[in-house]
Amino acid sequence: MGRTQATPLPGGALADATRAQRHAHEGILRRQAAREPAARTYARALPIVPVRARGLTIEGADGRRYLDCLSGAGTLALGHNHPVVLEAIRTVLDSGAPLSALDLATPVKDAFLTELLHTLPPDLAERAHVRFCGPAGSNAVETAYALVRAATGRDGLLAFTGAGWVRSTGALDDPLEDAHGVAIPCLPSPQDHRCHLGAVGDEGSDLVPHRTESLPDQPRQGAPLPAGVIVEPVRSEGGVVPAPDSWLARVRQFTADRSIPLIADESRTGVGRTGAFWAVEHSGVTPDVMVLSNAIGGSLPLAVVVYRDDLDTGHPGTPAETFPGNQLAMAAGTATLAHVRENALAERAATLGARMLDQLRPLVSEFTCVGDVRGRGLMIGVELVDPGGDSPQGERGPAPSDARGPVAGGGAGAPVTPGSGPHRHRPHSAAPELAAAVQQECLRRGLIVGLAGRAASVVQLLPPLTITDEQAAAVLDRLAGAVRAAARCRGGGTAAAR
Repeated sequence: MGRTQATPLPGGALADATRAQRHAHEGILRRQAAREPAARTYARALPIVPVRARGLTIEGADGRRYLDCLSGAGTLALGHNHPVVLEAIRTVLDSGAPLSALDLATPVKDAFLTELLHTLPPDLAERAHVRFCGPAGSNAVETAYALVRAATGRDGLLAFTGAGWVRSTGALDDPLEDAHGVAIPCLPSPQDHRCHLGAVGDEGSDLVPHRTESLPDQPRQGAPLPAGVIVEPVRSEGGVVPAPDSWLARVRQFTADRSIPLIADESRTGVGRTGAFWAVEHSGVTPDVMVLSNAIGGSLPLAVVVYRDDLDTGHPGTPAETFPGNQLAMAAGTATLAHVRENALAERAATLGARMLDQLRPLVSEFTCVGDVRGRGLMIGVELVDPGGDSPQGERGPAPSDARGPVAGGGAGAPVTPGSGPHRHRPHSAAPELAAAVQQECLRRGLIVGLAGRAASVVQLLPPLTITDEQAAAVLDRLAGAVRAAARCRGGGTAAAR
């Protein structure tokens, strides 16, 4: 019997269906606003109601389709509803296996750990223990901190400005304390475009390591050796800022020299996102501890801490975690890790990401409101700035005359001189309103992007690793159009106006 062909709706019926979709869409948004707090983050900037999704594409309740370059804040390495992920989930559901197993051993967990260890840097994998914790990256950071405190007998962490886990505490650059009242100093992170110490260009990348290395050696200033040092290979929430490989290598060396465990937070950067399976591999660094979440669950909540076996105290933990045994997340994670590895998607991310960055960089010379284009692999940021004003001391930090250290063209202790590096001027101040306008213009064009950075002034692209060349071209075209439209409306200016 032949298949019945669908009969197209008459014009009036189609219009009625469209109105009904829009009415349902608006009703759901109204109820969300009435029932949920103003603290909801993504929903306020992205008033869409997803009802179907596949790969890069989301369809809203209003019938509109979007290219999703937010990817669940980086959790969707393979995009929405990838077939290998769905099949892995169905297999567990059909098997009758428990869906939550606390920390008990299961075949699903065993398969996940085998695949995970297969992907890790070899020097860590051969000595690795893996601890399951609560399902969020912040849970894994807390677990990693507890681990190094117990292993070293010391308190406190050294962290760096712009870290995503610090933002989750509500104080991105402000002094923090841990649960024991111990200060967690946030040291300045290196960045060529905008250094917190007031330096510019390569000066910042040279100055920051010196300040980092000298702090633990100054106990009279209240900085004893910490329990650990935590770094992000690319600061995602901090504005999509890749850590220089040479800087990360210096941090590894100074922590090793002082027997301080180095914790690499790969919550956002792992599973091929930056063009290597784990972002630390770009620098050849092997950390003592790795914090993993987001993409390792194959779109479902999962987080683990991987650490060197000699950091294990040998004492049993306390039964504080309720959800360390999410079997569906482990199955989805196993499928995702294997698919990325077997299909060389990290290498694909490196190649395509470099091409996308090259095609976006002309925006810096075309528009005065585009301050920088940067990233690594398929983690890309476009920083929007106010061309009418300079940023005082790189937005925060001591005056250049107060910061001393090795700088370009000078030895240790030489003063930092603005403009002595390749960037001859301070960056313009951040433009969060303009970045928000670009995000809304993207949405109008059917493109979902995120915002990052201390002032939410960086438009962030996190497309799935499965994005095609044709889809990448569409994403770049829509983003460039959104920047042009926002610049015209808000006086961003073109290069001709310089």
